[in-house]
Amino acid sequence: MSEPQHPSSGQSSGGASGDDPNVLEPATHADYPLDEDLKRADKRAREQVRGQAPGWERGVLEKVLLATLREQRAARRWRIFFRLATLGVFLLVFFTLFEFKTTTKSVSGRHTAMVTIDGEIAAGTSASAEAINASLQAAFEDAASAGVILKINSPGGSPVQAGIINDEIRRLRGVYPDKKLYVVVEEVCASGGYYIAAAADMIYVDKASIIGSIGVLMDGFGFTGLMEKIGVERRLYTAGANKGMLDPFSPQSPVQRAYAQQMLDEIHQQFITVVREGRGKRLSDDPQLFSGLFWSGARSVELGLADGIGTADFVARDVIKAENIVDYTVKDNIAERVAKRFGAAMGAGAVKALLWSGSLQPLR
Repeated sequence: MSEPQHPSSGQSSGGASGDDPNVLEPATHADYPLDEDLKRADKRAREQVRGQAPGWERGVLEKVLLATLREQRAARRWRIFFRLATLGVFLLVFFTLFEFKTTTKSVSGRHTAMVTIDGEIAAGTSASAEAINASLQAAFEDAASAGVILKINSPGGSPVQAGIINDEIRRLRGVYPDKKLYVVVEEVCASGGYYIAAAADMIYVDKASIIGSIGVLMDGFGFTGLMEKIGVERRLYTAGANKGMLDPFSPQSPVQRAYAQQMLDEIHQQFITVVREGRGKRLSDDPQLFSGLFWSGARSVELGLADGIGTADFVARDVIKAENIVDYTVKDNIAERVAKRFGAAMGAGAVKALLWSGSLQPLR
């Protein structure tokens, strides 16, 4: 092998660097390939921009403006929607708060007034004594009403509410002796419904209507035998010997049972008295008349529970002789209907709880 070459001692260190391979020199940009790639990429981008069709900047600007307009229109539509929704809610609240109970009355002219009882007769419903009596009062007080039709479609309900309505009808008939009240039955007029109907001057039915059920009931359940079988013990503490009367989880007491039956008989007799006073000699002497049975409309006419077959239009046109019928039934506003539904649901839950505990039993 040859010996490595050494520079001669007489050579100056400040000589041309290119002549000496052992001297380092600063690198140029060409020595970095990445930098060259960036330069070439920038050059190509500039050439592509110069190659675009004339006016491309305007097209891009138009697209941006159109997108902005679309967003503004969408925002405007949503603002309009929310404003209309707010207005609708405001109007609903306004009419809910300021719409009062109303009755439909004629502007003028002789007519037949009509009041409707529909559904179960109970406090807090459209067939409550408060609502029906207010409607009847308005119907009788109107000087243009030639007569009053009370249209009933009810299976019955509270004997208390029915009795209050019966008493008010009799009072109004005494105050307005020249204005008669006619009951018209379509589907059902039973129990408390007939309690009310008995106060009318005349009762008209359809031949297939259900009429009658003159009686009173109190129902419940007993679980004592079942509790014994499954090993459940009822622990009931009362202050008062009869406070737990009719408790479904306790054995029946003969004394309490007799007392309950006595109370039912008393209310039943009140019902019978009202029917006899209202119908008078028109009633037949059928022994089953007050047994709680019900009959068809055609049979009820034969028994004297009704006076004839006819509709509301028939009574207005051919009996009262005032064909124009005006409805005086009190209508609840939206707020009252919502409140009553909510209250009825809460009340029903409370009543069921009381019934379950045996502290309250329904009468019908």
